[in-house]
Amino acid sequence: MGMSLRYLQGNQSGSPQRDRRLLVRHLSGRGITDLRVLDVMGRIPRHLFVANPLWEAAYADHPLPIDEGQTISQPFIVALMTQALNLQKTDRVLEIGTGSGYQTAVLAELADEVYTIERFRTLADKAQQLLDSAGYHHIFFRVEDGTLGWPERAPFDKIIATAACPQIPATLLGQLREEGRLVIPVGNRHVQSLLLVHKEKDGRVRSEELCACSFLPLIGKEGWPEREFSSN
Repeated sequence: MGMSLRYLQGNQSGSPQRDRRLLVRHLSGRGITDLRVLDVMGRIPRHLFVANPLWEAAYADHPLPIDEGQTISQPFIVALMTQALNLQKTDRVLEIGTGSGYQTAVLAELADEVYTIERFRTLADKAQQLLDSAGYHHIFFRVEDGTLGWPERAPFDKIIATAACPQIPATLLGQLREEGRLVIPVGNRHVQSLLLVHKEKDGRVRSEELCACSFLPLIGKEGWPEREFSSN
């Protein structure tokens, strides 16, 4: 965790550092108040998680395309979801949807262990290579149906899903520790509500809406059927 991605930045010009400072100022202005989240996002080089032609747009507050028809979430959403988790240094976190690995890196800077699941092997391998080379040896990768979680490593203190479900997967709730938090977009395939779900001591669940959002569908047994996704 100590090396992080800073050493990968090399002797680059001042532009990425300046862009990250401006991004942090922007995120603060949009209501991100967790100084730990702002600090991490001010240090991690987001441009390394997108293709070279997109580097100039890496610190703009909007999503960008990556391989397999997927996207890297806009920085504000990354910050909002991370802030909502209220991560502690002792937390074990499950991430559903590795994608580019950027959100994974943010989590890894703030938690003890990160378990991340991706259904596209190409994305998982690329993210693992980048994050391993950056010295993140407390991130564990799996290529699988993310809606089924990681039962062998459960329970988790925090769970985050970076793709949208029609409902909260019961399996993920079952793998969440009591007094844990789950952040997940829930809704139809076009518009969702970003939910912060609290699991109480007695096992009861309550949720609150953070904002409206639009994520790609989470494909899986307890998400969207792949046949439905591919037919539209």
